[in-house]
Amino acid sequence: MVGRIPVMDVTPVVDLGRQPAKATLDEPFPVTASVFREGHDKLGAEVVLTDPAGVRRPPVRMTLDPDVPDRWTAWVTPDREGPWTFEVHAWSDPVATWQHAADIKIPADIDTELMFMEGRLLLERVLAAVPATDRATRDLVGSALKATTDTSRPVAARLAVLQSPELRAALVDHPLRDLVTVEGPYAAYADRRRALYGSWYEFFPRSEGATLDPLTGTVTTGTFQTAAKRLDAVADMGFDVVYLPPIHPIGEVNRKGPNNTLTPGPDDVGSPWAIGSKDGGHDAVHPDLGTIDDFDAFVARAGELGIEVALDLALQAAPDHPWVTTNPEWFTTRADGTIAYAENPPKKYQDIYPINFDNDPTGIYAEVLRVVCHWLKHGVRIFRVDNPHTKPLAFWERLLAEVRRIDPGVLFLSEAFTRPAMMHGLGAIGYHQSYTYFTWRTGKQELGDYLLELSHESSHLMRPNLFVNTPDILHAYLQYGGPAAFKVRATVAALGAPSWGVYAGFELFEHVAVKPGSEEYLDSEKYQIRIRDWAAADEQGRTLAPYITKLNALRRAHPALQLLRNVTVHRTDDDAILCFSKTAHIPGAGDDIVIVVVNLDPHATRETMVHLDLAALGLDPHEAFVVHDELTDQTWNWTEHNYVRLDPSVEPAHILTVRSPR
Repeated sequence: MVGRIPVMDVTPVVDLGRQPAKATLDEPFPVTASVFREGHDKLGAEVVLTDPAGVRRPPVRMTLDPDVPDRWTAWVTPDREGPWTFEVHAWSDPVATWQHAADIKIPADIDTELMFMEGRLLLERVLAAVPATDRATRDLVGSALKATTDTSRPVAARLAVLQSPELRAALVDHPLRDLVTVEGPYAAYADRRRALYGSWYEFFPRSEGATLDPLTGTVTTGTFQTAAKRLDAVADMGFDVVYLPPIHPIGEVNRKGPNNTLTPGPDDVGSPWAIGSKDGGHDAVHPDLGTIDDFDAFVARAGELGIEVALDLALQAAPDHPWVTTNPEWFTTRADGTIAYAENPPKKYQDIYPINFDNDPTGIYAEVLRVVCHWLKHGVRIFRVDNPHTKPLAFWERLLAEVRRIDPGVLFLSEAFTRPAMMHGLGAIGYHQSYTYFTWRTGKQELGDYLLELSHESSHLMRPNLFVNTPDILHAYLQYGGPAAFKVRATVAALGAPSWGVYAGFELFEHVAVKPGSEEYLDSEKYQIRIRDWAAADEQGRTLAPYITKLNALRRAHPALQLLRNVTVHRTDDDAILCFSKTAHIPGAGDDIVIVVVNLDPHATRETMVHLDLAALGLDPHEAFVVHDELTDQTWNWTEHNYVRLDPSVEPAHILTVRSPR
């Protein structure tokens, strides 16, 4: 039933409270509620957290939204990993009610001594609750008590004591709570920091270190050993996670050739997502890549460089996967007796059999859990899951809950480019991160709106990972935008969200599609080995690696860029210039403020006025302040309104850090 003080529409609440809201170690998140009552008496509200050990933390006061009636907010921060709960406590605030009446009545000489008497009774209650060790507060309240009864002093002087900022601050810190109503508890789960913040780099091990014999045209595949040599460059660019597409044996039946053709040659390597052959299934490594010991060495080398390895988890099978023989009931049999292959019309994937999760859900669950635990034993604690939206949510809910029980630090990234309800549903039932629509958001309005949606509207459900490209997605913006377009996309992704990702070749400006109107790469690495001359690109300056390194260095240096729920989009007068900012309060060091102004037009110089929301930045609207451009090393004095001109052939963006008032 509704409490004495109604508390309604509490957020964040996921799936009617059945699932925990997303939280991260040391990441502030907002708790909001509608709190109101009959009449005109004043209210108070606060949030009380209970940590994973069951310890109730000190309450955090909520503040009333100045723009939304009866809407209260408090920001709370979990400081331990694990399951938390929060409650909203609301109460009638007799002190604030009295203060409001006294401020009006006493100066008007209405019930003056009665008002002082009522104030005395309230202050006596406050004083009784102040600890004896808090001498400063006790003395302050004691002096106020004397003022309520000292009729020898002028009324105005007595009232001035009761209106002093010091006393009012003390009364806020020591409230009287009448008619307390408790709403909750509601659940939130605080994951480790990598669930929120990280820079991802994707590469195919078989391409790294691969060689081409110029005389015979024979390609020798890369291996875990040769791919490990690429890790140093990945670490130098500042990446935290290296994501590997499937490393398992690749099916030989219906194998795809170059550019997804159906006529492979004897030396064609096939798609890594067509998992399984006579050499094994999801718990095996492709023999061309090496042995499981070689994989362990790869993971160990990554760890030495501060990089985590994310492994692809693709729940599907090639026609010659061992599962097809041992468990044919896990697949869908068509009317003609054949097993159905995967389709996404007009695309056909004859080399892949999707799993039918309704035929033997218990057996499939047990096998997938076994596979995941197998890779946990080999040092993998992050999984990028291929097309999870084509599998039942109930399956994922059960699997992810059990993996969390086994090791709470294991993370799952959802590769679900699908309807928002499904994307949010996957996040709600346990996925830690999600791919997003970012690759298709290229305009100013849609990008600004999407950054706000991800950071504020859906952050309790899913954490975004803004990949600028994938082996499947080469957007037209990159195909035709030139090097400036690559800078623009990297800037917005790296600075707009705490997690972002790059698929290898992005830094080399790879931009040629298989055909006009397609988002598929020409000579896609999904179907063949791609040999890249990284050294030559570095020597000739044909690489975006230094710029990416700069972005990742800024992300590590600025706590504001490591958070999600702190994006503000600012107004500009040009339809191609986007401005957004991120802020964070650093205890003992003030505020960390980063302002990003980016020209989304990779072909033309644009100029505009930028209109900053200084209140959102926590800056005084009457004072100028110093901004430093981290790209050009220039410094300017800025105010609320600022002129900007950006030439994409020079630098398409300003990345500004606020240093101090002028």
